[in-house]
Amino acid sequence: MTDIDISSQQAAIDEFQSDPDDRPVLRARFEHNGSPRYMLYTIKRFGYDHDHGFHLDLQLVSDELEAGRETVEAKLQDGDADLIDIDYISTARERADGAPIVAFHPYGQTVGGLVVPDDSPIDGLADLSGHRIGVVRRLDKNWILVRAACREFHGFDPDETATPVEAGSKVELTRLLEESEVDAILQFWQIIPEIVETGPYREVLPMSRLVDRLADGGTDTDIDTDTDGDRPIPVSTFLTSEGYLANHPDAVRGFQSAFQDAVERLQRDDELWTEIGAQLMYEDDPAVIRAVRDRWREMVVPDWDESTVEGMERLFDDLRAVAGADALGVDELPDGLFRPTLEVDA
Repeated sequence: MTDIDISSQQAAIDEFQSDPDDRPVLRARFEHNGSPRYMLYTIKRFGYDHDHGFHLDLQLVSDELEAGRETVEAKLQDGDADLIDIDYISTARERADGAPIVAFHPYGQTVGGLVVPDDSPIDGLADLSGHRIGVVRRLDKNWILVRAACREFHGFDPDETATPVEAGSKVELTRLLEESEVDAILQFWQIIPEIVETGPYREVLPMSRLVDRLADGGTDTDIDTDTDGDRPIPVSTFLTSEGYLANHPDAVRGFQSAFQDAVERLQRDDELWTEIGAQLMYEDDPAVIRAVRDRWREMVVPDWDESTVEGMERLFDDLRAVAGADALGVDELPDGLFRPTLEVDA
């Protein structure tokens, strides 16, 4: 375990926060333990924002909920941020409720995994009934995926047969597991290596398998089987406000290009990951850094087009058909949610 915290990570980022000069400023607010910070650090580290005509003002924030919303979500809607990332189902809920937010670029298949103690009797989704399952919140994408998969492949809804325990943050979720207040947790992917590589825990099932199986009509027998597939369906996207996109479309396009530069660098530069581990990660175990690096490279989605969006729409329809609109918290994907070509008007 390192001594890294929010302030030390911010200090490492601030070393590269040069003067914006006349460039438009894009205020990015991201969770201190979220995986986008690796890519955003890379943008600042190599000046890709200035290369593409904008200034990225990057600040790390808490991962706790504010009035039922993630902190970054609240900041965007309250006008305190111009750029965040959340899953597109949450984006759909907020846009359907009137929030003027838009998904303008994919990030990746940022789902988590089911983690249990080494000696747990839970070996798969079929074993969840009767257990206490820690989740960040009941509308979390990981819990939605688990509910959909259990209903589709096992004939029960764990929201009814198990006991979901809302933690309110990723940090609290890990604490619930470590102090045996729950039998399992649905933790976010980038934190799982810190847990399983350093403690008596194991990952039963990555949620990425559920995304793939639910999207392509898989069966009960193949959920737990590794397969080689096409580029992953993005679950999380980068968001901005309708107002910022209208006023600064070039800055948003510049971020797209800077993101792609950073992804290319992170896909090939192992030494950069060592630096990121030292500056931004809460565990400095080389095995943890490698595990995070390799999973990041698998889940990131550098670009999208209409066919990508169609895949995301199919996944939403499949989840709604299996789990129901109540589990998703929204009936449909609202018009204007996705802007793969960055048109200003919906």
